[in-house]
Formats: sequence, structure tokens, C-alpha cells
Amino acid sequence: MSQDLYTLDDLGSRASLDAGHDKPARLAVIGYPVAHSLSPRMHQPALDEAGIAARYIKLEVEPDRVREAFARMRELEFIGCNVTVPHKFEALAACDQVDSGAAEMGAVNTVKFAPESIQGFNTDGYGFEEAVRETLGVSLEGATVLIAGAGGGAGGAIAVHCARRKAARLVLLNRSLDKIEELASRLHRLHGEIDIVTATLDDAAVAKLAAGADLIVNTSSLGLKPGDPSPVPATVFHSGHSVYDTVYRPDTAFQRAAAAAGARVGTGESMLLHQGVEAFQIWFPGTAPARAMREGLATR
Repeated sequence: MSQDLYTLDDLGSRASLDAGHDKPARLAVIGYPVAHSLSPRMHQPALDEAGIAARYIKLEVEPDRVREAFARMRELEFIGCNVTVPHKFEALAACDQVDSGAAEMGAVNTVKFAPESIQGFNTDGYGFEEAVRETLGVSLEGATVLIAGAGGGAGGAIAVHCARRKAARLVLLNRSLDKIEELASRLHRLHGEIDIVTATLDDAAVAKLAAGADLIVNTSSLGLKPGDPSPVPATVFHSGHSVYDTVYRPDTAFQRAAAAAGARVGTGESMLLHQGVEAFQIWFPGTAPARAMREGLATR
């Protein structure tokens, strides 16, 4: 097991968790799986630069055990945690207080353990907006955005953020329609002026829907594993597209297909960075962790 990878069984006591380390584990990223996460690579340098005596670890948590994980972390006086796939919906339900953005997004990716409550936030939307602006030069206002995998936590958060930033049209794609139709209904109630189309990923109309998109985004988990297919056919891309993959593994099928068509392509490390900066500042207001985090991610 990696030095910074733990399971709930390792949270039995502070002494056992920190054995052999000179700093206590006080922050974590939880997911299932989570071994691939780059979050410690950026958060630990930020902690060290700020002079905060704490370790940031990976914590593998099985589905339906997020509430238990939060309880154990609170007992061990963790400051907070980041939440990744597949726990963003479960994390929302396990929080006592949720900020307005996370409530509208219907998912939590950042948690702060306050003395009397578990507080939930979502920094995915902000991280996405900064990432596409920085890597692709794309502004969300007035844009047509196609989101593949919009039924997941990240996809829903990005859709909500696009609506808040006055995107002109959203094309929401998912394996099944139930989650994205509920999301579309919620967005229409809150942002009635936006045009929203929903379809399954295998719908014959996907190519036509993609043709008019300014920005195509993969928010599905396809690409996390080598050999995963693209969530959309390679034929949907053209040279006028800006394409963003929230998966931060390079050279996914989605990225390769877009690049081969001449599209501009951005990968998930930039979103990881910017959502992480905002999360860090939720835990430690007044800090400026961006430079240390960027350098940490650049280190291989």
C-alpha cells in the first residue's frame, strides 16, 4: 500500500494512523478507488509552505460508508477532506450544513469539520471555469456547452455553474436519462432563460448536438483506466471545438479523438488545481496556495 493511502480500518486511533510520521494526518481525499489521486501531490506542498504541521492522505472509502468516514475523521480531529468519485452525492447527505452552491449543484466535493457541524461545499464549478479559461481561453457566458456524463457529481456541478455563468445552451448527455432530466428540470426552475437539451450517450442525435457546441466536456469516469473508450464517438469532434477532459490522466481516448480532429484540448489537472486552491482556502482562509500547488502537480 502507498505510504499515503489508507482505509477506514486505519482510522482506529491517532497513534496508529500517525505511526512513523512526524506530522499528523489532518486532511484527506476520499474516494473509491482513490489510489490514483494527485491531490496529496498538490495539497502537501501547500501545507508545508504555509507552515501547517499536517499530512494530507488518500482514504479509500467504500460506497455507503461516507457518513462513517466523516464520523471517524471528526473523532481524530481532521480539519476536512476532499471528496471524489463516487461519493459526492453521499457526502451531500452526510453534511449538517451545505453552502448554497453545493445545494444547487446537488453534490459536495469539499468538507470542513467545524466544532459543531460537518460543512459541505462544492469547488468543482469554480475549478472548471478557471481551467477552461486558462487552458482553452473559453468564457462560459453565451457558450453552448455539451457535457458527457452530466448525471455524475462533477457533471452536475459543472452544468449548474455554466447556468449560473449564463451559458446560452447546455447539452446534457448521460448513459440514462433519469438523473439528467431531473437536473434539467432543476436548472429550468432556477435559470429559466437557458436552453437545455438532454439525451443518452448512444442517441443518434449526439453528433448533430455536438456539431453546434463551443465546448465539449467529459465529466464521466471513462478515461480513468487505460483502454477506456471515449464517452462520445470520435466523429463528433471538429477543429472548431474546444474540448475539456475532467479526467487528469493524459492521452485518453476522448483526448486523442478530439486532438486528431484538430480541436483544442485541455486536461483535468488544471481543474484539479483550481478547485483545490478554493478548497484549501475554505480550510485556511487568507492563504495563497496556488503557486505551491501548481509546482507540486508539475513534479513527477
